[in-house]
Amino acid sequence: MADSNFIDYVKIFCASGNGGPGSAHLLRNRLTAKGGPDGGDGGRGGHIILRGNAQMWTLLPLKYTKHVKAGHGEHGGHNQRSGADGDDMYLDVPLGTVARDGETKEKLFEITEDGEERVLMKGGIGGRGNVHFKSPTNQTPRYAQPGMPGEEGWRVLELKVLADVGLVGFPNAGKSTLLSVISEAKPKIANYAFTTLVPNLGVVPYRDHKSFIMADIPGIIEGASDGKGLGHRFLRHIERNSALLFLIPSDSDDHRKEYEVLVRELEKYNPELLDKKRVVAVSKADMLDQELQGEIANELDGLNPLFFSSVAQKGLVELKDALWEALK
Repeated sequence: MADSNFIDYVKIFCASGNGGPGSAHLLRNRLTAKGGPDGGDGGRGGHIILRGNAQMWTLLPLKYTKHVKAGHGEHGGHNQRSGADGDDMYLDVPLGTVARDGETKEKLFEITEDGEERVLMKGGIGGRGNVHFKSPTNQTPRYAQPGMPGEEGWRVLELKVLADVGLVGFPNAGKSTLLSVISEAKPKIANYAFTTLVPNLGVVPYRDHKSFIMADIPGIIEGASDGKGLGHRFLRHIERNSALLFLIPSDSDDHRKEYEVLVRELEKYNPELLDKKRVVAVSKADMLDQELQGEIANELDGLNPLFFSSVAQKGLVELKDALWEALK
């Protein structure tokens, strides 16, 4: 994924259509000089609707769409004819798109299935025509209801990428390098923090023509759940991963502490993330001899860490086996 093409957050101003006013028409024709009410109802205002599209992977098409408006309902007519409904406005979005209120940040819904449609803004109800107000004491009402106004306001759309395995680790843990070696993905790689600014996806081939999707999530730092670093902008992407691969670099000062910080940040953001299958691996293992490897394994006692090196192509088969087992 090119950084410029991957958009996972947009804020747009939405205005659904107003309902059409009802008609206050009284029946008049060549046979009837003073007939009763025959005004029809106004049409419903157009909705703004989000529609899931499995062929999309980014919110890029909405990046430059700052205002979205639906059509207004039409007036009711004579002879109890209802006005036409306003045109609905459909916005296609990738699966995993979360809609939020732009002011309160309250989650409204999430699009998870191809073709799923959810109303983001409801159109106003059409007004009732005067035929509904006829009564024994008021047989010729000369009034009708106006249409109800539509809704308007800011809405935020956030995308959570869908992948089988999410890579979790501090900046420079070797996530991007691993993804580039075991898949065809070409993420940006450099020796400084936050090289990865957006999630990168790669298809990892496995035995017997099988495969799974791995996501390189931008690095976590302590306090990420409170918005530090890239904060919530990447933590939400982990929510849709089936399994999590925790990467601890071999040159870390404290391997156990690094793992515990990662777990703590995930728990503070969303405790349900800890229910996912976990695989713990130590990257850059080409820097280790057997003695050092044993010391790190003792530090991570109980986690059964795997050791691998993306550069030396060491331990990658065992790593993929462990990930496949977690996914099963």
